[in-house]
Amino acid sequence: MNTQSTYGERDRYFQSQYEIVLRNALVTEKICDVDRRDLKRIQNPYGSQPTATIQAVAGTYTVTAWTITDDALTVTDEVIYAEHVFAHEEYFASLPLAQSRIDNMMYAVAFGIDKFVLNNLCEDATGTYTTPAGGFTTSANVNTIMANLLSKVAGYEDAYRGTFLVAENTDLVGFMVAGATNGFNFADAMLRNGLVTQWMGCDIYVVRTGTFVSATLGTTSVTNSGNRVFGVKGVATYASPRGMQFEEKPVTLKTGREIVVFGLIGFKLWTQKAGLVVDITLA
Repeated sequence: MNTQSTYGERDRYFQSQYEIVLRNALVTEKICDVDRRDLKRIQNPYGSQPTATIQAVAGTYTVTAWTITDDALTVTDEVIYAEHVFAHEEYFASLPLAQSRIDNMMYAVAFGIDKFVLNNLCEDATGTYTTPAGGFTTSANVNTIMANLLSKVAGYEDAYRGTFLVAENTDLVGFMVAGATNGFNFADAMLRNGLVTQWMGCDIYVVRTGTFVSATLGTTSVTNSGNRVFGVKGVATYASPRGMQFEEKPVTLKTGREIVVFGLIGFKLWTQKAGLVVDITLA
C-alpha cells in the first residue's frame, strides 16, 4: 500500500476529506445561507417592510420614507487547531499518522464552526418559547411543542422555505416514544427504522449533548445551556471566507511538520428576520 507522505498528496487528501466532514458534521450548512467570498463585512440585504393603505377610491396617496437598518455581518472570529507530527512518529506508525491526525483536526474545526453558528443563532433569535415541564423528553409534550413552534412562523411567506428544529441527542427519547405511538403508518415506520428526520413537516437535526452552552465563544458571549433552536431555513447567514484552510510547514530545530487547520467565521441573524427563529427554553 502506498503511503501518502508528500505535501501534494496530503493536499489532495485534505480537500476530499474536508467535503466528507462538511456533509457528516455540519448542521448549519442545511439551515443557514453560507457565504464563502473573501469579504470581511456583508451589509444587511433587507430594507424596511412597506404596509399598503386600503382606502376608498380617491386617487391620492401619502409618500412614506423607506429605511435600511444599519445591520451588518462582520467576520471577527476563527476556529483553529494545530499539531506537530515528528518525522520519527510518522516513520514508525503502523498507519498514515499525518492523515489520521488531519481527519481528527478537520472534525474538531468543523464541529467548532457548527457550535459557534448554532449558539449565535439561538442567542440572537427574538422568537421565544418555553416548553411544558419535561421538554422533549416527555413524549406527551412533543406534538404540543411542535404545533406551538410551527404556529409562530405560519402565515409568513418565508415559512415555505422549510422549517428546522435543532435538538440534542437526549431529546430523542420523547420523539421516538411519541412516534411509535402516533397513528399507524408513522408508528410502523418509527418502529422499523427508528429515524427521526421530520415532524409535522419540520426537519429535525440532532446534535450531541453539550452543543448548546452558556460560555464565551470567540468574541461572543452566549447563554444557551438548556436551550434549543427552531426556525425558518435560510434567514440567517454565516460567512466562512474560502471555507476551511490548512497549512503544513517545517519548523526550525524539529523534524517532521507542523499542521494547522483553521476557518474564519462570521454570523448574522438579520434584524428583519430574527422573529422567524425561536429560542426554546426547556422546562
